[in-house]
Amino acid sequence: MKRLRTSSPTSSGLSSVRLRATAAATLVVALALGAVALGLVAVLRGSLERSADAAAVRKAVEAVPYAQTLSVVPAQKVTEPLTGFRPARKAEPRGERPAGAEGTRELIYANDGTVARVADPDVMLTKAKAAPAATVEWAEPGEYAIAGVKVSTEAGPAMVWSRVSLASAEDALNTLYGALLPGVPAVLAVVAGMTWFSVGRALAPVAAIRAKVADITARDLHQRVPVPDSGDEIAALATTVNATLDRLETAVGTHKRFVADAAHELRSPIATLRARLELAERSELTKEALADVERLQSLAADLLMLAKLDAGEPPRTTELDLGQVAAEESLRVRRRPDVRVELDVEPDVVMKGSRAHLDRLVTNLVDNAVRHAASAVRVAVRAEGDQAVLEVADDGPGIPPEHREAVFDRFTRLDEARARDAGGAGLGLPIARDIAALHEGTLVYEDAGFVARFPLNPG
Repeated sequence: MKRLRTSSPTSSGLSSVRLRATAAATLVVALALGAVALGLVAVLRGSLERSADAAAVRKAVEAVPYAQTLSVVPAQKVTEPLTGFRPARKAEPRGERPAGAEGTRELIYANDGTVARVADPDVMLTKAKAAPAATVEWAEPGEYAIAGVKVSTEAGPAMVWSRVSLASAEDALNTLYGALLPGVPAVLAVVAGMTWFSVGRALAPVAAIRAKVADITARDLHQRVPVPDSGDEIAALATTVNATLDRLETAVGTHKRFVADAAHELRSPIATLRARLELAERSELTKEALADVERLQSLAADLLMLAKLDAGEPPRTTELDLGQVAAEESLRVRRRPDVRVELDVEPDVVMKGSRAHLDRLVTNLVDNAVRHAASAVRVAVRAEGDQAVLEVADDGPGIPPEHREAVFDRFTRLDEARARDAGGAGLGLPIARDIAALHEGTLVYEDAGFVARFPLNPG
């Protein structure tokens, strides 16, 4: 069974659940904080402006008693131009001017005859019909909150204007901005970090389950994925996966036993049939029947070998010379008359393995090479570093690069090898690769032919 190809968590990029969850949580919190910040600024600005307006109204009301003692009268003609406000002087009551009379009022003359300031620079007195434009230079919009109260003076109705600076409100807003500008990104960074950490911890069991499932093959279905103690949906998923593996192991075990039993039971009747055909009178029909029986024997033997390999039975290993095994089994393979087998074997290439399994591996590789060779097959054994290398090459057409892995699938034969007289059922190469894997080795097809590599015996 081929192992599943899975991508590592670090290579999933933007498709990572952890990354998407972190981005979504950070975006939601950013929108929420932005809305809260805008609302907080708007509420605080409105509150400060209303407080300033109320303070301006209070100041105007408090100045009303003093403003009632003033009169706004036209400025007298003077010989020299005057700017600003003239100094206050004693005002004479209408009608009489008793010198030094008590209760005299302070008159403040304005050059334009319409505006007078009282002692407080934040309070101003104008005529009742004076336009508000008279207060623009005195209280610029956006910098002051202003309020006006009508009063009655000796010169007629007038307006008392007061102003309150908005500088304190701006200072409070600037302080808030100074807290929000670094605070919001800091909160977002904390949210992103905590989300990344929390999601990572939550998905850690999933990564463990994925790694274990990717490592399980048909030979080790006894393995089970770890079940976390969280009792959540991930634990339920792990339990379900283990239950599925239980059913799969049972089904595969039943299938393997059936194949092994069928192959074993077929050997005796096939052997009996072959013996009867060999004793029968020779004819073209019996010759073809014997060829079919041989194919059946080979297929039954291959199925039995696959069943044993799939069962994971540990082989009985011993130290052996790979070159000796290759030479002996190469000479036993049934040859075509027009194909020669050449040996290039180094001595003392010692490894640990099962003689029966390695005999089968060499036989399958050499038999495959003889069937496809044009005139020669070369079998080479050598030591490369800490590896024992077996190479079986032929001068046939070779295997195209796109099919070099497919030939190791069971019951797979290339189109040019599907003829009935070509022999083989597509199990020889899969069996050879399984034997190599059982000996902690590898078997691949390279440009020169099939190459098997095994750990060299350190001794």
